[in-house]
Amino acid sequence: MTYKALVLDMDGTLLTSENKISDRTKEKLMEIQEKGFRLILASGRPTFGMLKIARELKLDHYGSFILPFNGGKIIQMNDSTIIHDSSLDEDMIHELYEVSREYKVGLMAYTPENIITEDDDEYITKESEINKMPINRVQSFKEAFRTKSVKCLMTGHGDYLAELETKMKERYKGKLSISRSMPFFLECMPLGIDKAQSIERLLNHIGLSVDEVIACGDGYNDVAMVEYAGLGVAMANGCEPIKEIADYITRSNDEDGIVDVIDRFLLNK
Repeated sequence: MTYKALVLDMDGTLLTSENKISDRTKEKLMEIQEKGFRLILASGRPTFGMLKIARELKLDHYGSFILPFNGGKIIQMNDSTIIHDSSLDEDMIHELYEVSREYKVGLMAYTPENIITEDDDEYITKESEINKMPINRVQSFKEAFRTKSVKCLMTGHGDYLAELETKMKERYKGKLSISRSMPFFLECMPLGIDKAQSIERLLNHIGLSVDEVIACGDGYNDVAMVEYAGLGVAMANGCEPIKEIADYITRSNDEDGIVDVIDRFLLNK
C-alpha cells in the first residue's frame, strides 16, 4: 500500500519523556514533508498547547493540519482556517461541574489561553505544565465560566478514573464522547468527537482515503484512530488496549519509534 499521510499523537508518541522531539525524529519528519507526505498532529491537548510543536515542524509552511482537543477542532496551519469546531455549551459544562463534585474529582475547562478551575491537584498542575498554559483558579467555577469549551477534563487517580470512565460512558451515552487520554485525565467532549471521527472529517476535506493513512499513538484516546487508520501503530510504551488492536508495534517514544515507522512504511528502507 502507498501511504500518503502520517497522523501522530503528541505526548508519549511524537514527544519523548522529556516533552520534546528528538533531533533524529525531527529530521525524519522534515524529510518526509519535503517529499510530499502529509504530517498531521492529533492530540488531546488544547490548541495553545500544540502550536509550538506544530510550528517547530513547519506545519504552517507545508499547509498541514492539527487536531487539538482530540479533534474537537481541525485547524489548517498555514492560514489558521478552522475546518471543524465542536464545543460543549455552558449548560453542559456546568452540569459536568456538578458531576465532578458528586464523584469528588477535579475539573477544568479551557479558554483560548487559560485553564479555568476551582480545584488544586497535581494533575491540573501537570496539564498546565504540559501545555504551558496558565491556571486561572477561581472561587466559583460556574460563576467564572460562562462560555463554551471544546472539552472539560476530569482529574484523579488512574484506578479511580478507570472506574469513573465506565460510569460516565453509561451516564452520557448518546450525549457525550468520554475517554481517557492519560490514566489521570478523563476527557469529556461533544458527541462524535474522537480522533478517528475527526481524521475521517479531515480526509474527506483533503481528498485522501483512510487506506492511505498511518496513525501512531500510545494512549487510551488513541485507540479509535489506530484501529481506524489504514495502518495503525502502537508505541512500545503504549497502553495495553492500543497494543492489542495495532497492526504494528514500534519502538518507544524515547527510542525514536516514529523514525522506525517512517523508514519501514513510508520510505521503505
